[in-house]
Amino acid sequence: MIRGYRADIDPAAVGLGFEAIVFVTLRQVERTIMAEFEDRVTASPNIVEAQRLFGSPDYLLKVIAADLPAYQRFYDDELAALPAVERLTSTLVMKNLKTNIGPPV
Repeated sequence: MIRGYRADIDPAAVGLGFEAIVFVTLRQVERTIMAEFEDRVTASPNIVEAQRLFGSPDYLLKVIAADLPAYQRFYDDELAALPAVERLTSTLVMKNLKTNIGPPV
């Protein structure tokens, strides 16, 4: 039941105070393309959460960065370069109300 233990680090305290939620729609939904996309997403340290979704969009990513210019560079250099990306839609996180809580057990 317990998947592990880790330190809960405040991103802003280590210079990563900017957060964005990114919705990703792929041009093609094929097994090999999704596997490559998912491998690159899981390897990226700036993507701190990622979910594959039913329907559209295909993925939801939570991205952290130092500030807006750093996020723009990450968006241009990393997110837009992910395989088979048709559309990226970002929304900025104004305030975190609830994070890193486990299931209600």
